[in-house]
Amino acid sequence: MQDLEKEGSQPKTWSGRFSEPVAEMVQKFTASISFDKRLAEFDIQGSLAHASMLHSVGLLSRADLDSIETGMQSILAEIREGRFEWSIELEDVHLNIEKRLTALVGDAGKRLHTARSRNDQVATDIRLFMREAIDGIVESIKALQHALLDLAEQHADTVMPGFTHLQVAQPVSFGHHLMAYFEMLDRDRERMQDARRRLNRLPLGSAALAGSSYPIDRAKVARMLGFEGVCENSLDAVSDRDFAIEFCASSSILMTHLSRFSEELILWMNPGFGFIDLADRFCTGSSIMPQKKNPDVPELVRGKTGRVNGHLVSLLTLMKSQPLAYNKDNQEDKEPLFDAVDTVSTSLRIFAEMVPGIKVNRDAMRLAASRGFATATDLADYLVKKGLPFRDAHEAVAKAVRHCEMKGCDLSDLPLNELKSLCPLVEQDVYEVLTLEGSLKSRDHIGGTAPHQVRGAITRARSRLA
Repeated sequence: MQDLEKEGSQPKTWSGRFSEPVAEMVQKFTASISFDKRLAEFDIQGSLAHASMLHSVGLLSRADLDSIETGMQSILAEIREGRFEWSIELEDVHLNIEKRLTALVGDAGKRLHTARSRNDQVATDIRLFMREAIDGIVESIKALQHALLDLAEQHADTVMPGFTHLQVAQPVSFGHHLMAYFEMLDRDRERMQDARRRLNRLPLGSAALAGSSYPIDRAKVARMLGFEGVCENSLDAVSDRDFAIEFCASSSILMTHLSRFSEELILWMNPGFGFIDLADRFCTGSSIMPQKKNPDVPELVRGKTGRVNGHLVSLLTLMKSQPLAYNKDNQEDKEPLFDAVDTVSTSLRIFAEMVPGIKVNRDAMRLAASRGFATATDLADYLVKKGLPFRDAHEAVAKAVRHCEMKGCDLSDLPLNELKSLCPLVEQDVYEVLTLEGSLKSRDHIGGTAPHQVRGAITRARSRLA
């Protein structure tokens, strides 16, 4: 211990085992305080519940509990006010807080760590953090869903081309298109809620890896911290980070959905499409080309999707070769996890703000839908209803499309006699199905693009969010 004091270092909690201080380079390499101090309030929350339990089972006096509670309130105030002095020599958030608590309340602070380890302590802190983070993300998803519903309701009967292979396929309503993203986000919300349910088990009490020899009451701590139960196996509780992996997997899917939406916004804003315009406050200009209006927000969300995907791979790789139980590798779980939380949260919030300001160019959408023979399938369906087998109807319409291409016109522009020469079963009523509105109206079933079905879907969706 004298050597440690000569070096000006604070003795480690485990320093009695060692004959020399940790090298400065190793100290910097192994310390996590620069990022895990983000867990400070959750660490205090867990410690207070643990202290209360220790008192209830007779392992901590009332006086010591009172001292710990008073000291923790002081530490919490210091942290929130930016007055807490973090020390890299104390490695992590847990030891920093414990050291400060001991300085404030003396031996009571040293008794707090009875019946626990930093292994089960950090596993608890991360779950508390993740629970709060997921709750915030779920609310942000809902905010974006509400924005989509409002915009979809305004455009339930706005005609646009639906695409496959990015080629004009069939007419759809813009509201119907937006509702596809609502459904994707709804599954994302469910995935987040499922992940929260699985992580909501208390690791504390597992100690380092084998449990505790003290008469602890884990169920009491679980109730105090709002956990639905306790982790049933101490080895698993301290060593696995599958809940973090599951969150990142759910986040990757969510960001993929936002990235797809971003790609469409970028395309639609291009003058070649001209379908929409984003509010100026969500765009930037060019330093050299004065006419430019760049959709930077969707582009960045599209790019940040790769960042979150990378965090998922990072955590999977982190865990893949670890033997039971805890290993120092797990210190590397926090930075990718924290960044995934921040990236997803920010992306959702900015999208929820951006969507209500989307300006829709109905005329451009309609013009695009009138090109590319978007109602060809409607003509084939019409012939089937007249008695022609679908494959024959498909062939007849394909020939009609080729004929129109040669004439440079749309199917609806052909006079009845020409249509009859190509498809003998057609009658005057064929023009009803060749209109864009007729095409939309005919898809009249749940999940279809008929405007009144879209409005029905919006009504049902609002009830799901209530």
